[in-house]
Amino acid sequence: LFVIELMAFVDALSQPARYFEAAGKWKKNNWVILLGVLALFGLMAIPLLPFGFSFGIFFTMLMVTPAGVYLADVRPEIQSLRR
Repeated sequence: LFVIELMAFVDALSQPARYFEAAGKWKKNNWVILLGVLALFGLMAIPLLPFGFSFGIFFTMLMVTPAGVYLADVRPEIQSLRR
């Protein structure tokens, strides 16, 4: 799940801010902050790392939900505007 969060965060960073507003979505800064914080929590949730701890499956799924929304809703809109 961390990879999904990281992928959404990196993709949001690489998109121009004007496309977010043109698509009628949240501003780029909002997405980058939200996805960045959740990616950080996702990294901390990896139990094999020395600083890792478990949030539980429920909270882990809640943390990955905004990344799924970004990848399923926002990213396709931005990609269609870029073409």
